[in-house]
Amino acid sequence: MTFISSSQAAEQAILNAAHLIVAAVTTAPKARGVSNLSAAILQGEEKDRLAQAMEEHQLRKWRKLDFILRDATNIRQATVVILIGVKGTQPKKPESPLNCGACGYATCALFMAAEKRKGEDFQGPLCAFQVLDLGIALGVAAKMASELNIDNRLMYSAGAAARDLGYLEADLVIALPLSVSPKNIFFDRP
Repeated sequence: MTFISSSQAAEQAILNAAHLIVAAVTTAPKARGVSNLSAAILQGEEKDRLAQAMEEHQLRKWRKLDFILRDATNIRQATVVILIGVKGTQPKKPESPLNCGACGYATCALFMAAEKRKGEDFQGPLCAFQVLDLGIALGVAAKMASELNIDNRLMYSAGAAARDLGYLEADLVIALPLSVSPKNIFFDRP
């Protein structure tokens, strides 16, 4: 007979959930049927490396944001972290542009010709449809985690540090740390 403790079961549940969440992100609806999304799962040393990178990233910011240090603590406490990102500096189907203007340029051709610049956290400008895809995927991911009773919180701060580390080939990355504990570690934080 096998004995599995509640902590072992919770850790396995989180890993199973993370795989299901990444699958859900992959199958989430995409504008124009084209995906430029990517996702990855971090745990162990890579997760701790991300927390360290967040602390270092905070030191380089023009304005110190204390919540980044709080978020880094949560990343260390989490069992796994899912990274979800989008490569968005090109429009969807550039051969058949929409020219919607939401990116701030009158046409997709002007958007594509624009200089791509890295801000403190991410690179832009970004195609609105690429960002919409990311938003849909993030909603799907957080909802899936919630449906599975896995505590989670979307974190731009961890995504920015993950981008610095090159974990995903993406212009905009958001992290979704996962945890199972008697009290949700991602809320009522100091």
